[in-house]
Amino acid sequence: MWPTRELYTSGLLVFAIGALGGVACHWWARTTSWTLRLFCGSALSGAVLVGGAGLGGLLNASELSWSLPSGIPYLNCVVRIDPLSSFFLLTLSLLAASVAVYSFGYLRHDTAAKSPALSCSLLNLLLAGLTLVFAAADVVFFLIAWEVMVAAAYFLVVTKHEAEESRKGGLLYILMSRSGTGMLFIGFLLLASAAGTTDFRAMHAIGGKLPAAAGGVAFVLLFLGFGVKAGIIPLHIWLPAAHPVAPSNISALMSGILIKTGIYGMARVFFDFYGVLPAWAGMLVLLVGVISAVLGVLYALMEHDLKRLLAYHSIENIGIILMGFGAALLFRSYGHPNLAALALIAGLFHTLNHGLFKCLLFLGAGSVLHSTHTRNMEEMGGLIRRMPATAVYFLIGAIAISGLPPLNGFVSEWLTYQALLAGFGATAELTRVAFPVAGALLALTAALAAACFVKAFGITFLALPRSQAAQAAREVSLSMRGGMAMLALACLVLGLGASWFLPVFDPVTQQAFGINATRNLATGNGFILTAGSPQGGSVSTPVLALMLVALSVIPLILWLLWGRKQKRSIGPTWDCGLPGLTADNEYTATAFSKPLRMIFGALFRPRREIQAEFEVSPYYPKAIHFESEIQPAFEKHFYDPLRDRILRMARSMRPVQAGSVHAYLAYIFLTLILLLLFGVRG
Repeated sequence: MWPTRELYTSGLLVFAIGALGGVACHWWARTTSWTLRLFCGSALSGAVLVGGAGLGGLLNASELSWSLPSGIPYLNCVVRIDPLSSFFLLTLSLLAASVAVYSFGYLRHDTAAKSPALSCSLLNLLLAGLTLVFAAADVVFFLIAWEVMVAAAYFLVVTKHEAEESRKGGLLYILMSRSGTGMLFIGFLLLASAAGTTDFRAMHAIGGKLPAAAGGVAFVLLFLGFGVKAGIIPLHIWLPAAHPVAPSNISALMSGILIKTGIYGMARVFFDFYGVLPAWAGMLVLLVGVISAVLGVLYALMEHDLKRLLAYHSIENIGIILMGFGAALLFRSYGHPNLAALALIAGLFHTLNHGLFKCLLFLGAGSVLHSTHTRNMEEMGGLIRRMPATAVYFLIGAIAISGLPPLNGFVSEWLTYQALLAGFGATAELTRVAFPVAGALLALTAALAAACFVKAFGITFLALPRSQAAQAAREVSLSMRGGMAMLALACLVLGLGASWFLPVFDPVTQQAFGINATRNLATGNGFILTAGSPQGGSVSTPVLALMLVALSVIPLILWLLWGRKQKRSIGPTWDCGLPGLTADNEYTATAFSKPLRMIFGALFRPRREIQAEFEVSPYYPKAIHFESEIQPAFEKHFYDPLRDRILRMARSMRPVQAGSVHAYLAYIFLTLILLLLFGVRG
């Protein structure tokens, strides 16, 4: 019998020890390399233990629940490890282990971190909160764990609180989190009132027992509440503000797994708390997914801040995950459990894959920031010669996130395509049109993502250094490279061995739909992936990898046979008639994205300003300054008017808060009288 309970409890305890130990070292101001090893080691050890618990839950394919001692009356700290929570615990383990390895070198050499021990403490606290969120089985306990996670992430985001950008990012994060938690509270309250308890186990399929209006309101509130954390559009504004200013190891963890708590919550609500939902629910999720995917990648293309670019790509990939979830809900509504299982597997597999390659990319961006001290790609360039290992790992992540074979991002996006294409013939009425449209927009998203990462990798790592900081950059430490290597290897393994990994999802689909779907998704001894139906497509990532290797070998063979016998001459690079190539001749990130900025000008509303400085004649400028920016549409047209309206309402209520103690006592007295009157009538 796999010791799932013992592993989970031990992992949680190790995280708690790491959190308390970091606070103690910070209090006594005793932070050494050994204490950093200890606290990063506690994060690594806890991740391994929690991963073992998640693996045990998937292998046992059963539900295990018990209570943790709380010491607080009426607080039921019920922990339940079922297949869905096990999958997310396993994902958390993979990412947390890599970040823990990376963090040792990162925190050891991060001159901006005033207290590495406190950062380690908050890191362990964040991991403990995530561990509890994925296994909490009571509404109150879940919301407490949720708030622990939010608080730990907030303090990590504002680590560099002296900078105004960090304070603004943290404030926006906490404000949006508060609004999301408020919606979750009301949605859970509606479900708990119907179930008569706050226990998650009693809420299975409880949504179908609510009146249609109440069930629909609860669904929308929970979808939006979890959507805030996931970063769906238009609730995404905190994400590109908070991710760039957080320490890079925390940015990786936030994008890799923190925003996936929103995906976990949606999966729990959609496929556990509700039975068969009406078609409008699936269409809503699918529509939000398509909008988030397309707009996320379009806004990413306009960014020159490397970490903000990656943050917008998180929004894009959350949209791809929601396409899978929306298709699964629609298939379930129309009575196609096998297709629903395929779509759910695609969404969950992309959840794992996105966590891996986005965590890798953020760690790579953190390494670049660590060496160059800038996030602006226009000040980078030529880093592949100075940071070759980081460049290789970033390139692997870029290929994976672009959905190119044979890496893991290709597999989950291919499964999502297959699910969407199957929807045209499996649904009726106008619903069937939504599937090919969503598939076409998913293809557009993948193409734009590839273009975006050609820009991100090319401008950052290729050509000549554009600044003294890039010229002086050096490769990062061994532990930082080790953390990235773990994730790069996982991207490769899950791409080439996807068909052997897919059975991990059988317990989840059995829990949600009562079927094991993955046996129809692989043939040829696991070397060929299929869509599970004769009408669907098939692909083999190992064969594609072999073809790529073979194609790369052909030029080498031709050179060995004929090329090395040819006479070679070395000359200067063509410099367009100029005296010599410099960094000023390079393609810039602004120039790369300009064609798309012009094509989608109605969305971006670009603004540019050119200022020239003259010394003698207006025909001979001394210097030219160019500024270009796009309009933040959601902030300008939605959030700014909303903020102004709230402030006007607050100003109109100032007379009520007159500063008089007598008036406040009168308010309390009137409130008590009203409560007594309504209480007697009730």
